[in-house]
Amino acid sequence: MTDRLRVLHVYKDYPPVFGGIEHHVRDLAEAQSAGGDDVTVLVTATRGPTTVAIEHGVRVIRARRVTTVASTPLSFALVRTLAAARPDVTHLHSPYPLGEAAWLAFGRPPMVLSYHADIVRQRRLLRLWQPWQRRVLAGAGRVLAASPAVAAGSPTLAAVRHKVALVPYGIDADRFVLSPAAVDAARRRLRPAGARGVVAFVGRLRYYKGLHVLVEALDRMPDVHALIVGTGPEGEALRAAAAAGGVAGRIHWLGDVADAELPAVLAAADVYCLPATAKSEAFGIAMLEAMAAGLPIVSTELGTGTSWVNQADVTGRVVPPGDAAALAGAIMGLVGAAGTRAALGAAARQRAVGTFSRPAMVSAVRAAYTAAAG
Repeated sequence: MTDRLRVLHVYKDYPPVFGGIEHHVRDLAEAQSAGGDDVTVLVTATRGPTTVAIEHGVRVIRARRVTTVASTPLSFALVRTLAAARPDVTHLHSPYPLGEAAWLAFGRPPMVLSYHADIVRQRRLLRLWQPWQRRVLAGAGRVLAASPAVAAGSPTLAAVRHKVALVPYGIDADRFVLSPAAVDAARRRLRPAGARGVVAFVGRLRYYKGLHVLVEALDRMPDVHALIVGTGPEGEALRAAAAAGGVAGRIHWLGDVADAELPAVLAAADVYCLPATAKSEAFGIAMLEAMAAGLPIVSTELGTGTSWVNQADVTGRVVPPGDAAALAGAIMGLVGAAGTRAALGAAARQRAVGTFSRPAMVSAVRAAYTAAAG
């Protein structure tokens, strides 16, 4: 394998589509390009014809989408493009059955597969896909998992455990460190007047994120406000639940904010919350960014990587999923204890810098490419 690689990443979406895996693919691709590789990302277009653009050194192909079935974009153009590609290494991002099936039919080794999460909700379709999924995994030179819970615990990976490598997601932690003046400005601009405490959430508004539990918990947290970053299919139902629960005035829906604005939003908060309720939440990349910003985390115990990222009583608090009373108690406990909040936040920042480094991630992925080629 040469020093300069032609790398092809395959996934379903890419920024400006908002989401943790989408942002991870972008960050990895841009870092590889900056390191000298020839990097292409093949995804589906949200609408319109196939487009090709160079974005921050990365060739991004957004293939025309025909429709979406069970959260899976279908695109004949993506299949054709993958079949015609001649990369040195293909990097599949799973779960995305169409991309994986296209590689199985038309792709060439070496292939590395990032296994981001188990398929949880579409169980009936999963039974149909599993025989083909096993063939895709067998064809991978290396399988990358971002947490020990997935690397050692996913039943899907049992047969290929010998070629699974633990490669945590990496972030640019420095961009979340603001000057004191910038922090003051962010808090004046974004912190609601009269708020006793502010809790932040960043992510797609999907069922498994558990935001309905945070909405319910706000009724138990007088004068605590929530800053919600993101959009998604649960947005309308969440707004209705907030109105019905009498807490709509304390929830601030910020939408899909620009990357440059996210550090300011986090600086305006006291606590970050990931109230996820299903194992579809395998990691919680947005927690890393909040940790880099020095925020303590309140998350839920799912048996996935979330409790490896946010360590109970070290970087924050971990509570049972779906328990609004426990969630409110953990948040209020931090809102009312500035010293504890600062200590946990400092430990969170240290863990983000030490364990989730972007250069370390890029280096580990390159090692996986070399091993797959070998």
